[in-house]
Amino acid sequence: MKNRLALGLLASAAFLAASTAGAKESWPAKTIRFVVPFAAGGANDLMARAAAEGASKALGQTVLVENRPGAGGTVGADLVARSAPDGYTFLISAAGVISNSMIKKSMPFKDDALVPVAMIGLAPSVIVVPKNAPYKDLRDFVEASKKGSGFNFATAGTGSTPHFVAEILNVKYGAKLQPVPYKSGSESTTAVLGGQVEGTSEASIIALPHILHDGKFKALATTWTQRISAYPQLSTAVEQGFPDLQIAHWAGVHAPKGTPDAILDKVAAAVDKAMKDPAAAAKLKQVGIEPIGGTRADFIKFVDAERRRLGEIVKAAKMQEK
Repeated sequence: MKNRLALGLLASAAFLAASTAGAKESWPAKTIRFVVPFAAGGANDLMARAAAEGASKALGQTVLVENRPGAGGTVGADLVARSAPDGYTFLISAAGVISNSMIKKSMPFKDDALVPVAMIGLAPSVIVVPKNAPYKDLRDFVEASKKGSGFNFATAGTGSTPHFVAEILNVKYGAKLQPVPYKSGSESTTAVLGGQVEGTSEASIIALPHILHDGKFKALATTWTQRISAYPQLSTAVEQGFPDLQIAHWAGVHAPKGTPDAILDKVAAAVDKAMKDPAAAAKLKQVGIEPIGGTRADFIKFVDAERRRLGEIVKAAKMQEK
């Protein structure tokens, strides 16, 4: 009897293992969701759609983009964190997936509920002022801010990329920038155009039309490590003597914790292939987005480095919600 029971258990275990392996091998067997935690039309959304199109071709399965905006990206992130780790739901992540838990008083999920999968690309941040502002570059702007009561600097809310730009300049370089939170990047852009604030930092995809086409903005610097492909004449903050000002509006892919490694590797490879497609890359670069791609290990390294770097700024600038 004991021998028969043991043999039965072994057979059941073997069947379960075989079934699980078969499920992994057959992935993807249905539509995959890329959840964008922001409204349609922004940098994160555009990068998501480029990645979805390329990944769909590489994986031989439909990849659907679904917008779930709200709470600075937390609504969409929470949806993915609570999803089954079966390889059919992914988050199109941004810096908030790293910084929100450092700043917000409470979060609906823990940091380790989402795991890094792949980098898609980034929209370099551009520091802009009204077209008639007297500053010729970022150094001029920072030095002028140190006089008197300082400058008001529009942000897309607490913990947004423009907020970090302002605080890095304050903490590292002695600027006197008062972050003024707006509900979105479009509102903060309008505040600069209307003269309600002295400047802001905005994603290249939003800023470049106002710089290159209608001339309403004057660009002072880009805050990424390399010049923008669509606007190479604009120097970086690093080139202007601000080596710690390296930040961008990036988009990546995160998955629910527990998603099989084999699936994560396939998604990372598909996204990398999509970003290295010449036609897709050219299309993104035209609007100010830099395609990145890379391996899963590359993205994990990037996320860990950003967590350490941004965490230092959050503490130094006391960005935590009261």
